[in-house]
Amino acid sequence: MASTDLMDKIVSLCKRRGFIFQSSEIYGGLANSWDYGPLGVELKNNVKQAWWKRNVHGRDDMVGLDAAIFMHPNTWKASGHLDTFNDMMVDCKDCNKRLREDHIEDNTCPDCGSSNFTEARPFNLMLDSYLGPVRDESGRTYLRPETAQGIFVNFKNILDSTSRKLPFGVAQIGKSFRNEVTAGNFTFRQREFEQMEIEYFCHPDQADKFFEEWIENRFQWYKDLGIRTENLQLRKHEDDELAHYAKGCTDVEYKFPFGWSELEGIAHRSDFDLKQHSQHSGKELIYRDPFTNEVFTPYVIEPSGGVDRGMLAFLVDAYHEEEVDGKPRTVLKLHKDLVPTKVAVLPLLKKNTEVVELCQKIKNDLIKDMTCTYNDTAAIGKLYRRQDEVGTFYCVTVDVDSLEDNQVTVRDRDSMAQERVALDQLKQYLRNKFED
Repeated sequence: MASTDLMDKIVSLCKRRGFIFQSSEIYGGLANSWDYGPLGVELKNNVKQAWWKRNVHGRDDMVGLDAAIFMHPNTWKASGHLDTFNDMMVDCKDCNKRLREDHIEDNTCPDCGSSNFTEARPFNLMLDSYLGPVRDESGRTYLRPETAQGIFVNFKNILDSTSRKLPFGVAQIGKSFRNEVTAGNFTFRQREFEQMEIEYFCHPDQADKFFEEWIENRFQWYKDLGIRTENLQLRKHEDDELAHYAKGCTDVEYKFPFGWSELEGIAHRSDFDLKQHSQHSGKELIYRDPFTNEVFTPYVIEPSGGVDRGMLAFLVDAYHEEEVDGKPRTVLKLHKDLVPTKVAVLPLLKKNTEVVELCQKIKNDLIKDMTCTYNDTAAIGKLYRRQDEVGTFYCVTVDVDSLEDNQVTVRDRDSMAQERVALDQLKQYLRNKFED
């Protein structure tokens, strides 16, 4: 399947089945802005929950944070964003398209083919706003371009309130905003996006070790959630690619239909951030070792991934087209921890009142333990295909025999194998399947 065809099919599936919609579509849409529909929001939440479970609940050296989107403007002066958070931009003199200089291939405009560009100039990616009743400089603030700074400015608060000892990390999931000029590739690059970030604080002598450990840890997470190994790679940044604060950075990349692109970056930020905020705020952001009394500024390792990019990668990787009994079948082979709906309860005969009532009873019981839906809008074959297409892991079918033998048919999404299961054992049967 051609890459462009695959991306078109993913976009179509997302719209048709309620994963992702164009924002403000009834008004013609807003470019590069997307709304997550009924299934999309479930998948997105599952990605975030899987990340939180692994990195916060699954570790004893991690705590969570949810910092405000608006921060004191001096935050961004200290972090360097006001002065250095720029892309070098050029304009095509023939078609007026504005482009990032480092995205131009063969010195050719992708729209008109011209090589007639303006001189490159910096374009700041910060989106600003104003707080208060008067729109002047005194109320000027910024929509945060990353969640990380909320962690750094709360370092002392977290240290004092939790009595944590190094090494420890702070995890956060939240919205960030960047005034991207060349947003695109569906949900891959947006002006409003969600990040999953960790700032892991450690002794300077241990930073290199933890940097390597976090690279391996984050790469494995994507594999554990079902992404095929051949579609993942690690890419170490060259020295001339590194941010001004970084001692090193390695990206986890995914082979999207439009090419290898970053899912997550793991950066060695040294002590830059805490020292900058300490200098600009006048507050000491240091750590005193309770055993040795050594006082130092911790180093930071930062794994930073995109929720939207991660979700897109999981969708692309799970998309399969097959032929079964001479008929096409589209199936999303999402990991069991990510599927929007774990179980669908389907009636073989929707006009049979007793069958429908039993379906509803089963659904109402299962929904207490797992995401579950009921559907009777088509014949059973079409219902199976629709559930396959959105990744539903198991279909529970109720037929007239179920009224007599108190058994239902459970169909597996991937193998399409069917098994009769007693009603009084159904919930435990499904629990066991999802816990395997």
